[in-house]
Amino acid sequence: MAVDKSIAIIWFRRDLRLQDNSALFHALSENKQVLPIFIFDPLILDKLPSRSDRRVDFIHQALEQMHAKLLALGSGLRVLHMDPEQAFERLSAEHSISSVYTNEDYEPYARERDLKIKTLLAAKKVIFKTYKDQCIFEKQEVVKDDQKPYTVFTPYSIKWKKRLTEGDYKEFECSHLNANYLKYAPPALPSLKELGFIKTDLVLHIPDLSDKLLKEYKEKRDYPATAGTSRLSMHLRFGTVSVRSLVRRCLGLSETWLNELIWRDFYMTILWHFPHVAKTAFKPAYNQIVWRQDEEAFVKWCEGRTGFPIVDAGMRELNATGFMHNRVRMIVSSFLVKDLLIDWRWGEAYFAQKLNDFDLSANNGGWQWAAGTGCDAAPYFRVFNPTEQQKKFDPEFKYIRHWVPEFGTPAYPAPMLDHAAARLRALAVYKEGLAQDKPFA
Repeated sequence: MAVDKSIAIIWFRRDLRLQDNSALFHALSENKQVLPIFIFDPLILDKLPSRSDRRVDFIHQALEQMHAKLLALGSGLRVLHMDPEQAFERLSAEHSISSVYTNEDYEPYARERDLKIKTLLAAKKVIFKTYKDQCIFEKQEVVKDDQKPYTVFTPYSIKWKKRLTEGDYKEFECSHLNANYLKYAPPALPSLKELGFIKTDLVLHIPDLSDKLLKEYKEKRDYPATAGTSRLSMHLRFGTVSVRSLVRRCLGLSETWLNELIWRDFYMTILWHFPHVAKTAFKPAYNQIVWRQDEEAFVKWCEGRTGFPIVDAGMRELNATGFMHNRVRMIVSSFLVKDLLIDWRWGEAYFAQKLNDFDLSANNGGWQWAAGTGCDAAPYFRVFNPTEQQKKFDPEFKYIRHWVPEFGTPAYPAPMLDHAAARLRALAVYKEGLAQDKPFA
């Protein structure tokens, strides 16, 4: 391929859209020729346990849509399936690259990867530019007065809201800059089969965030049999919608829904400041808890065969669809770590395999909250009673009967444990574990 005149590259990752995209806006504003790329990283894909993965299918469908829009502009999306360093070596051989634009990713692997790419490009005198896009506030933007990070959500959210201005959720208008896309004949996107995956049942569709849903969200969001949530988490995870657009949408309609977006920022900030949470407890004292290594019990939990219907319904919904209602996520995670006394990291890893909207910071934050090991966590002595949770949030068994059709028949298993006894066991084990961390008490 002939070497072009100097071009810029826009590297899409967790921002799979051509509108209201921070890095894309800056790339198109500052350069006359911009090449859009996406890299399927084998290091990530090869770790996935199934070749039928809805997340890969979702990404592929989003890329197809972006590619089609770019083709209409005489451009196209260059999709590579290789190590990112190899990808940029190849692109550098094919083009005279002046700069690479991309949006920030705050996860440990992404930070390590980006440092390698920045170093590689610097050696070639190519500028690597990153922008904030997947959150409203990042890193050090919302901190205490002493510049230390918040570790409790409520004061963080208060400061977050005080700091928010229209500029923080203003749209990045990219449409008027379309002429700056590099005009070239791109190769076809690799198929799912060429990537080593197969088609799933997922159809990429962005749900409508109606006024009615937002206004009723606070009162309906905890009932899994009710369509009271937005189902936008997967779109936020992969950036097919802009978080700025969602803030614009919900302001004045639902502070409760806005708080869910603030939780995302909070957990991303925690992961940034305290990367150890990806592998160990946020609170070191909780690393002393002696978990039960009960693989048989864990399998029953995974498969939805615990004999507690609200837990089983949630796990079966997850296994069948890749989705689980947020209230039910809290119930099933509490059951694993408190009733079964199984390490929260086992549950976190299982969710990471199964959840369509898996996001390291949110998933880790949610599990550590349930286990009592994290920042701003539920205290260890708070143990969800699955029966009481069912009575409160699925009183007519609508959600349960949908996912556990044999419930109420002899085919449904008896409860695998006595909750009251399991609760007392959990309290004793937690208390003993925490005592190990206080030698001078």
